[in-house]
Amino acid sequence: MTRLPAIARRVEDVTSTATIAAKTLLSLDTNPVPGDWTHITKIDPEDEKQLPLLYPLYLQHTSAAEVGGSRDVTDQNTEETLDLVADRPVPAFQEPSGPTQVTDKTRSKAEFLAIPEVLNGDVDALIGQLGAGIEHIQDDLAPKMIAEKLPISPGGAIEDRLAQFASAWMLREAVFEAYIIMNLDSAAARESNVTEDDLLDPQTAKQRALAAERHLESELVYLEYSGTFGGSEAEAILESVSDGLTWSRLWYGGGLDSRENAQRVLESGADAVVVGNVFHEIADEEVDICEQAVADLDPDASREAVEEWVESTVDISESSARKYLSTIVDIPNPEGRAREYLVTTVRTWLAVQSVVAELDDDQPDSAQDIRVAFRDAELPGTIEIDAVLDEEEYLLDLLVDLAAPRYGVEADGLPVKHVSLEL
Repeated sequence: MTRLPAIARRVEDVTSTATIAAKTLLSLDTNPVPGDWTHITKIDPEDEKQLPLLYPLYLQHTSAAEVGGSRDVTDQNTEETLDLVADRPVPAFQEPSGPTQVTDKTRSKAEFLAIPEVLNGDVDALIGQLGAGIEHIQDDLAPKMIAEKLPISPGGAIEDRLAQFASAWMLREAVFEAYIIMNLDSAAARESNVTEDDLLDPQTAKQRALAAERHLESELVYLEYSGTFGGSEAEAILESVSDGLTWSRLWYGGGLDSRENAQRVLESGADAVVVGNVFHEIADEEVDICEQAVADLDPDASREAVEEWVESTVDISESSARKYLSTIVDIPNPEGRAREYLVTTVRTWLAVQSVVAELDDDQPDSAQDIRVAFRDAELPGTIEIDAVLDEEEYLLDLLVDLAAPRYGVEADGLPVKHVSLEL
């Protein structure tokens, strides 16, 4: 009589063989990370890293948003950032830098969980955080999930086994992101203890990537230069690594703010580019631009007047908006698109000032009073945002939440502290 453990082993052997065959013999693309993703916008939940007011206009051109950072990242600001950007208008996934940043809420918002593994750092960078993460899932997340799903606690050994099963299932659903870190001055290098001796030549990088794909089964291999463009060195590594990989996706991140460099990276073998800092810099710039516009222009300034003001005041060619959009290589005229989005942002913010002036006189008693005032104003930007998002009146919701604290009333609670402009 065949025993249950033997049957389980046989099923596991068949499953493993089928998986290997799908990846190699049949050349089936079983990687859960979409192969048509070519541009990823990395959004840092850190409170000081903010979003442009009309951020869905920019994000409509990227393939996905990656939510994660190296410092001052918490479970709360991760949840808040995912609340804002998940599916607005592209999928968002979470890349935690610590196990407690993963919560049931982030799991529900994120397309998937991307667990980083550093291929050229110390042992802790490869497996230490992973071990802590597994412990967090098994001891914290899984029991909470079981308690929510089951009306009565099974208790004892059964509950422990269910927690082990749930944690294994969650890890099976996760994506593993194998990093090669090449900028010693970056926070990522410091966190992973990457030193001069750990920097890789193209051949060694290829070998590490092969180990990540064939042994670790990492869905992603990520060449990271963290804020600095890797240039010809990065191109050589990408060409070497790309030549070896058959199933894992190959991504590049670091210092991208021009079409030329993004194109160089993609032509060297990267499946996607990851762009982060310059996206947040759009938000920083628009604070100064909008403050100057409020000082220089009437709240009811015409579109033509705003366009002339932007043209004479802002160097669009050097703007972060143009730089970010230029890294998306299928946008035909990034400078023209940047101008359009900045004009729309300024017009929207001027109209907001006019509504706020009226509200200051009336002193609204509720969020609904604020909503009515903004809706009646028919704000610029509303049509553009509604065309990008499936949900109606999202910009209106955002502005109500921005204005509510000014009048001491309760609103729906969108985490607007992550948006650049304040009322």
